[in-house]
Amino acid sequence: MKCTVYCIGSLKEKYWKEAEGEYRKRLSRFGGWSVVELSESLLPDTPSQKQIDLALEKEGEALLKRINPRAYTIALCVEGKQKSSEELAALLAHLPSDGFSEIALLIGSSYGLSERVKQQAHLRLSFSKMTFPHQMMRVILAEQFFRAEKINAHESYHK
Repeated sequence: MKCTVYCIGSLKEKYWKEAEGEYRKRLSRFGGWSVVELSESLLPDTPSQKQIDLALEKEGEALLKRINPRAYTIALCVEGKQKSSEELAALLAHLPSDGFSEIALLIGSSYGLSERVKQQAHLRLSFSKMTFPHQMMRVILAEQFFRAEKINAHESYHK
């Protein structure tokens, strides 16, 4: 299944780029993995809640404009539902029979995603109650999707 990650911000360090590139290469045989990086809104060092909300709305609009409206949309957010690797694999396995051939994965800025983006997503997904750096999350996300594809292909993968 084709997966596109839409994220606010970019990978800066070489090691994150290399790690994500490795999973992109591994996922190519399962339909592909691409990333669309969008600009993060500039905020002062100590922004007000109103400034944060406006930035999230602006970033959310940019995300929603880029997403294929026929894609199954997953918003990564801390209040989302947690799934095991096997549950994620089962979800991916059933999407084609539900009429989906593409997944859009949404990663917000350091302040998260706008409420509008989360409301429009088919699924709100959380990897943990803990907070991870967004650069690390992109690699974790790619690894988990690779793991799910390996599960669905009945191929072994390290535990």
